[in-house]
Amino acid sequence: MKIPGWFLREKREERAEQPGKYLLERRRKSLFLPPPLLLPPGSAPTSARSPPPKDSQQGSSRTRKLKTTEWTMKHDSHLQAKTLGIGKAIAVLTSGGDAQGMNAAVRAVVRVGLFTGAKVFFVHEGYQGLVDGEHHIKEASWESVSMIVQLGGTVIGSARCKDFFERPGRLQAARNLVKLGITNLCVIGGDGSLTGADTFRAEWSSLLAELQKEGKITEEEAKKSSYLNIVGLVGSIDNDFCGTDMTIGTDSALHRIIEIVDAITTTAQSHQRTFVLEVMGRHCGYLALITSIACGADWVFVPECPPDDDWEDHLCRRLTETRGRGSRLNIIIVAEGAIDRHGKPITSEDIKSLVMKRLGYDTRVTVLGHVQRGGTPSAFDRILGSRMGMEAVMALLEGTPDTPACVVSLCGNQAVRLPLMECVQVTKDVTKAMQNKKFDDAMKLRGRSFQNNWDVYTRLAHVKAPVISQVKNVIAVMNVGAPAAGMNAAVRSSVRIGLIQGNQVLVVHDGFEGLAKGQIEEAGWTYVGGWTGQGGSKLGTKRTLPKKFFKEISANITKFKIQGLIIIGGFEAYTGALELMEGRAKFEELCIPYVVIPATVSNNVPGSDFSVGADTALNAICMTCDRIKQSAEGTKRRVFIIETMGGYCGYLATMAGLAAGADAAYIFEEPFNIHDLQANVEHLVQKMKSTVKRGLVVRNEKCNENYTTDFIFNLYSEEGKGIFDSRKNILGHMQQGGSPSPFDRNFATKMGAKAMTWISTKIQESIRNGRVFANSHDSACVLGMRKRALIFQPLSDLKEETDFEHRIPKEQWWMRIRPLLKILAKYDADLEAAEHAHLEHVKRMSADSTSP
Repeated sequence: MKIPGWFLREKREERAEQPGKYLLERRRKSLFLPPPLLLPPGSAPTSARSPPPKDSQQGSSRTRKLKTTEWTMKHDSHLQAKTLGIGKAIAVLTSGGDAQGMNAAVRAVVRVGLFTGAKVFFVHEGYQGLVDGEHHIKEASWESVSMIVQLGGTVIGSARCKDFFERPGRLQAARNLVKLGITNLCVIGGDGSLTGADTFRAEWSSLLAELQKEGKITEEEAKKSSYLNIVGLVGSIDNDFCGTDMTIGTDSALHRIIEIVDAITTTAQSHQRTFVLEVMGRHCGYLALITSIACGADWVFVPECPPDDDWEDHLCRRLTETRGRGSRLNIIIVAEGAIDRHGKPITSEDIKSLVMKRLGYDTRVTVLGHVQRGGTPSAFDRILGSRMGMEAVMALLEGTPDTPACVVSLCGNQAVRLPLMECVQVTKDVTKAMQNKKFDDAMKLRGRSFQNNWDVYTRLAHVKAPVISQVKNVIAVMNVGAPAAGMNAAVRSSVRIGLIQGNQVLVVHDGFEGLAKGQIEEAGWTYVGGWTGQGGSKLGTKRTLPKKFFKEISANITKFKIQGLIIIGGFEAYTGALELMEGRAKFEELCIPYVVIPATVSNNVPGSDFSVGADTALNAICMTCDRIKQSAEGTKRRVFIIETMGGYCGYLATMAGLAAGADAAYIFEEPFNIHDLQANVEHLVQKMKSTVKRGLVVRNEKCNENYTTDFIFNLYSEEGKGIFDSRKNILGHMQQGGSPSPFDRNFATKMGAKAMTWISTKIQESIRNGRVFANSHDSACVLGMRKRALIFQPLSDLKEETDFEHRIPKEQWWMRIRPLLKILAKYDADLEAAEHAHLEHVKRMSADSTSP
């Protein structure tokens, strides 16, 4: 049979438009492979066309049957996840004050919702749009949330709505939802917005009955919309919602504040000035508190913990002492809702007048105002918004009429679901406690995270530098490995907490090499002044390991009477500490306590979910990716390949890909091959046919020794000819530089304080016959964040968890976030492998509770 000419012409045109597709087709046909699927690197095909995995070895029939059953169960669960939303509709709205990161949450809700087969609707202008209906409620598409992850504010708008707080307004809102078949509502806002949502849900049945009685909806419509699911995401820069460690927007607001504080510090030092900075926080002092820790402020005023009645005298004495120690500036942070013990407001102007009148210092006031709400969201807020958005969709689609309205929040490093009204009630209890002047209760109700931050601040800022008459312990602090932003903050915190405890604190220059050469000196209170905001390593750091210097190190430990060692650094710090432990068998001088504080941009130290410095590096990558995406958006049909640091650890590549909205992220932990690369090319070819004509691919520097950045660039350039251009950028050491982010400053400060407290205690426990002798496994630990807490883990226990060849932990928590990255980039992915939150209850503290 002769093939029609028109068919051949169409095929030739299609080949010209999609050269990569037909090259892959020819390869697959020669290998009898099924047609390609759009899969991300390292993903296994999960469609009905994919056969179950075959056993490579001749095993028993029972073994093969078990493997087939396991594959079938995983295959079925994946199909269930992809069909979970079919026939359902989700609406997403932002309400109340805007917060950076809301757009990331909106984007995740839309794309994960579409991935599950649900319809997703935007509600523009918050609850007002829900009441007004019509063009305010629009169906969302995949492309409608493109290029919004890096935008501040909220692209779907937010507005205060009095109508919704009256029943007629809620009646109209219910009708608008019923007419569109929407029975799932995701509300992103503060406690007022979420309280309104819960009221709406509680009245839903009566609202439907009234609408049906008035003939505004039919009986069939009422039956289809018999119940309403509500899930809240907390978007508020104040971080004033109880039940979550961080709300969407808080970290970005801290970035704006710290940028200004750092800028003000330079001018204040030039003129020996005192600056009073007023930050937002009418009912919550979180921003003020974290800012004070992150910049080493002299004083902070927060509404939860008003100062004593003689605070004026104490403040002036504090400022005088700071100047007396040689400081050229004073920084005072004030929350806008600051009050004294009697409920009287303490304003920034009051403080300025006090300082000028009593001390005669040149004093300036800066009120930051709404600049804190503006600007680009930080990497943390983009990732938080994306994670919370996915969890919101899953909570909505899994909801039943008996499921309480919940809020998706963050506890430590884990996403959790909490009953919405429990969180709202505790938040109201805080306000009530402050109104009744029960400030201790208010502090406890804020939660453990807030209390820990307050404890660290008071220990570092409100304690006068002691005059040591008799030294308790001699403790050395050092940096090891590559420099990381936040190292200096950890050193400062360690030194000052050590001095407060009555210890002599020594600092070691140039790591283990400096310890061997005796590059050691005593650090006083002013030695580490101003270190919090400085990047790099003021002490100097090297990658040299201690094994070949055991003799010299032992001699210097004896010479300087060192009784404990705080090692701040990356994988070299971890392996160096292990070597010191091994050396205890031959060198008795090494039998002293050690603690490792993970500090590396690679985030590859076993025993900790986070390392000091990784957040700063991530923000540097995101800033570069934003500019690159902007360039690609302007030029059209362009794909950028970005190489990040991290060694064999794919943390930076994965998280930067999620935060920047990348199309793919190649990492060592998830092997990929030429077929995966080709599938990515085909994915980008299809993308260029849509309204989104740009691409971003992130590659970890050691993800594959053969598929280098140059190879991937050349492959993309060849396969994309006539369809898109390719460019490459290797970011290099810019990821290690710059001032530490607020997260890294705060994290490092808390880690340093906790490490010094632990090692002081461990030294006392290890004294034998008047000298320190520590050789137990728990006398050498890594201090790390694990899920919900900072914990000390023996180095010997972590050896089994370590891949020493590739310098990474064998299991890494962030791998469970990779499915989300792929889904948001419009690939097929196994949603069951992603992280999932479970419904818990708010842990409330009574007034006499002693829980941490």
